[in-house]
Amino acid sequence: MKTIPFIKFFIIVLGIWLAISTSVVLLVALTAMGPNSRAVILMGAGLILVWIALGGTLMYVFRDRIRGFVLGLPGRWQVKFVLLATLLALTEEAITVTMTNLAPMFGVPVGAAYITASANYLDVVALHSAVVIIPMFIGWAFLLSRWDFTSAQVFLLFGLTGTLAEVSFGGIQQLAQIAMWTFVYGLMVFLPAYCIPAERGAKPIRWWHFPLAVVLPIVFSVPVAVVVGTLHPTPIHFPPITPNS
Repeated sequence: MKTIPFIKFFIIVLGIWLAISTSVVLLVALTAMGPNSRAVILMGAGLILVWIALGGTLMYVFRDRIRGFVLGLPGRWQVKFVLLATLLALTEEAITVTMTNLAPMFGVPVGAAYITASANYLDVVALHSAVVIIPMFIGWAFLLSRWDFTSAQVFLLFGLTGTLAEVSFGGIQQLAQIAMWTFVYGLMVFLPAYCIPAERGAKPIRWWHFPLAVVLPIVFSVPVAVVVGTLHPTPIHFPPITPNS
């Protein structure tokens, strides 16, 4: 019997847990939560359905075709990695902003419930999210140019980085959503990591490279985050969500 490597097994476990926990939370939201809280849960479920379930499946199924196409493009693989990861991050944010703007479909006015800092896509990506995440991709291009991480390892490690970023923004309770955040962030880099050349002179990884790979992308993003936070100090453009309304 073929054994499943630990990293892939752990990702599968996270996926199963995400499916179960999402189903339970959805059931509670539909039966026992107020309109605003229910709308937030429905928005999150929409993100999971479109970005993780649909988008993740398409990325996995067509990964070899996309890899062949990307490898055939001119230019340094590091640049292609960052550009593809950026494109995927912008796509994910397009989905989240769409969910925020679909608030009336979920039964509440826009701004009463939300999962993004703004209902304006350009504001979100240029002043809140993608602008800070792109340096993290540059950090991963640096890591991959030196060490031979697999695409599954990159997926999981960047998922943990994203979880830490969400904890720093939304509080320790975000750890309860580690499965969701791992997939949300991990899917931004899985395909780009899969599309890099195998023969690139990267060295074998050691145990200490794993914690380094979780923290180093954050180090790359801190200077940009400080500048953005100084120039645009408004973290959220909506009033606080009233759970029981």
